[in-house]
Amino acid sequence: MEGHGESSGRQAEQHDVTDGGNVPELWCGTGDPAVTGSSSNQDQGKKLVLHVDLNNTILVSDAITGKWEWLSDSPSLLPPCDDAVSYYSQFGRTPGFTTAAGRRFRGVLDEHLELLRWPEGGDRELAVKGEDGRLYHWILPSFFQLLRDLVQEGREFAIIFRTFGSDLPRVLRAVSKALNEGAHPLFPDLPDLKLSVNMTPGHIHCNKKGVVLSRGKERVSTRDGERGLYQYLSSVQGLGGFQDHFDWWVCNSYSIRGGKPLWVDPFDHNVQHIFIDDNVRLNDEDTIIHPKVFLGRGSDNTRTACTSELYDLTLVQTDLLRAISDLNYFTQRAHICMENYDRNLQQGAG
Repeated sequence: MEGHGESSGRQAEQHDVTDGGNVPELWCGTGDPAVTGSSSNQDQGKKLVLHVDLNNTILVSDAITGKWEWLSDSPSLLPPCDDAVSYYSQFGRTPGFTTAAGRRFRGVLDEHLELLRWPEGGDRELAVKGEDGRLYHWILPSFFQLLRDLVQEGREFAIIFRTFGSDLPRVLRAVSKALNEGAHPLFPDLPDLKLSVNMTPGHIHCNKKGVVLSRGKERVSTRDGERGLYQYLSSVQGLGGFQDHFDWWVCNSYSIRGGKPLWVDPFDHNVQHIFIDDNVRLNDEDTIIHPKVFLGRGSDNTRTACTSELYDLTLVQTDLLRAISDLNYFTQRAHICMENYDRNLQQGAG
């Protein structure tokens, strides 16, 4: 799993699929209402670039994190009432959560662990061993279903893994085996999708002077203009990934200012970028993506957009429990973003 935490706990992360993950928050003291939409048939000519976090988004890993007054018996991404505070935001990840403070959620854990049980066969590099000795899916089946659905829709798309951790090389190897060798027991037909995987991990480095993106011999910097990075990321093909700059996020107090950069051009009718990450939060002082929106058509200047402005438009906060239980979860979230994005484009044109 990822080598560094992406949470309020901020500690290094470990494998532990048997006591949760960064699941929907367990709320107990403020938050904003959700922005939602519904799926429809989007313009098939538009390219979709999906930036996908790893840990607790498509990978299953360690536990969520004692007197506590629970306000809800069900996990949720958004607070059940005003002034609610999530247990996770206060204490981070606590091993054995469902045997201590979170005993009431043990049934939720057991139900979803059963859904994650690894079937017979396949390449075990795609599985992870839990503390109970059993094998579980490491990469969520709903991610592979997303790939299958996008190809069947005839959509042009690319997948860019974006992580603070160190597991990117292993993820690229595992995904390559599934796509090129048919190594996944639930998706033996993945080679038929004809998707390529760039096995070279890239890096994104941030500082006060700007952002530098590098992969192999490729190098793009904001010193040459922010438009260049947007064009580079818009032109990627197949699947690949970049390790983002965790220390920069730390230096910026885990706020939007130090988050993983995402360039958004609301005037571009040909490409839509969507970032899917479990740590997308409506509180900009505790969120993981730094959305940089271009100020005008063809402009090289950007502004930092609030998370709430782009929620379910270009930013998706992963609901891990739904991503485990609903094979179509990622496909549905992508469709919601595409519909909302297209609606905004139409309103802007009007």
